Amino acid sequence: MYQRIRDLREDKDLTQTQMGKILSCSQRVYSNYERGDIDIPTAILIKLADFHDVSVDYLLNRTDNPKTAR
Repeated sequence: MYQRIRDLREDKDLTQTQMGKILSCSQRVYSNYERGDIDIPTAILIKLADFHDVSVDYLLNRTDNPKTAR
């Protein structure tokens, strides 16, 4: 499960449906991303990181530092 993706979405008071629209996918697909039922494509991970202004490594739990390297 991608808890950070869910937490970041909830911090912005967005629904899964709204995130699906932002990412050009359905609510069901987005829900599958959050639950870890399907792998998140690289392009979607980048969109999520940019949208939330965090690093992809943070989304993937590879670091606890949310800041991007930019």
